[in-house]
Amino acid sequence: MVVSASGASVETRCPVCDKKNRVPAAASGIPRCGHCHAALAWIVEADDANFDLVAVKSSIPVLVDLWAPWCGPCRMVSPTVEQMATQFAGRLKVVKVNVDEAPATARRYEAMSIPTLLVLKGGKTVERIVGALPAVQLRTKVSAALEGL
Repeated sequence: MVVSASGASVETRCPVCDKKNRVPAAASGIPRCGHCHAALAWIVEADDANFDLVAVKSSIPVLVDLWAPWCGPCRMVSPTVEQMATQFAGRLKVVKVNVDEAPATARRYEAMSIPTLLVLKGGKTVERIVGALPAVQLRTKVSAALEGL
């Protein structure tokens, strides 16, 4: 489940009770199931126009995935990134940024190579991961960054 870059919300199913829920691109808290109140995975697409609203001003830490559709290593890392949204539901928001469609954001975070993954807290970078790391190493780095917050 990925929320569109336009900021519209999308439907997602709760992993606990399987009920449908709408998840907004930006909110002051964390998305929870309207039925059982379990934390929901929060995956959002962002572009130059809405990046600050969606990622920088997020109330929880954000894993930013700077990627491109033509990038093989980006496609290899993507499933792990999306799984971490579920693994760390309620503690982490995943924001996917297509660098071809958001060049200003890519320049802002000096994404010279992709994939570049950033963990942001309060708009500040607390972890930077460049390249397609194996899933275990990627999860370990993100988990360690979350523990330090």
